[in-house]
Amino acid sequence: MDSLTHIAIGACIGEAFFEKGFGKKAMLWGALAQSIPDIDFVSHLWLSDAEALLAHRGFTHSFLFAAFAVPLFALTADKFHASQNIGLKKWSVFFLIQLLLHLLLDSMNNYGIGWLEPFSHQRFAFNLIYVVDPFFSVFSWVACIALFFLHSHSHKRIFWWKLGVYTFSFYVLMSAYNKSLINNIVQSSMQEQHIKPKRYFTSPAPLQNFLWYIVLETNDGYYISYKSLFEKDPGVHYQFYKSQHQYAHLVDNHEEFQRLIRFADHYYILDSSQGNLVFNDLRFGQQNGWETSDGPFVFRFILNHPSDNSLLIQRGRIEGWNLNTLNRFIRRVLHH
Repeated sequence: MDSLTHIAIGACIGEAFFEKGFGKKAMLWGALAQSIPDIDFVSHLWLSDAEALLAHRGFTHSFLFAAFAVPLFALTADKFHASQNIGLKKWSVFFLIQLLLHLLLDSMNNYGIGWLEPFSHQRFAFNLIYVVDPFFSVFSWVACIALFFLHSHSHKRIFWWKLGVYTFSFYVLMSAYNKSLINNIVQSSMQEQHIKPKRYFTSPAPLQNFLWYIVLETNDGYYISYKSLFEKDPGVHYQFYKSQHQYAHLVDNHEEFQRLIRFADHYYILDSSQGNLVFNDLRFGQQNGWETSDGPFVFRFILNHPSDNSLLIQRGRIEGWNLNTLNRFIRRVLHH
């Protein structure tokens, strides 16, 4: 999830956990607690782009890190608020809930998270919610703002923290249901079109949970498509992309290449154009891929010019979007 959503959810849970008697300080501690794992952003200051991709949601998003962080922050908070006799046990439970929720939320999108670091480099991604989804976040944001301005002892605070917590919980359940519907459609399409993938995944397209991105991996390449839950046609129309892994021998010993493969969970395509060897991570789709199959992939990494990648990676998600694009995207989601 994005940082603002973590902060808003953390603040609402802080209010729910302490309720009356602790004032708005509960919200501040909640926002802080939800932000602790994201201290890994500082790794960008000294790591290469490929290393930083794996460092983000790596060790600081592991259960081991939580095991160290919970008592450390609980002791700090208990000492800071010693006069209020909240107790170390309650602080420990509070930070444990917040950190485990952060780890759970970040596992719900397609970036991946290293729960088992440093013992295992496996990354977990359940592909339930897009990393920035305003429908998931909006009620928590509104609730957080309302709680901030309400008096600390207002009886209305209960309504607002419940709105912030219950709505995001409902959205997670709805997303799981939507994913099950899409997976059933995909499995039927594979049988009808005689596609036998080695594996596949489905993930929400940007900013919502009703248009889904589909990737089927075969020995020769990938079948890619988008499917809206509002479509009456049960069929799925795939575009095939050759894996182009014949270029891999050029960079097999390239450390950045091996890191990128691990980051992409082996869902990738190589292409060679204009003298560049480009690594394309398929998990994030193409720019405007929901309306054209010709656009470049959102996540691209130039292997033979690694210093050129910072800007390329950062702008990829939004490159080419404007109000007209957004209008077309909404129509595609609604299948108009």
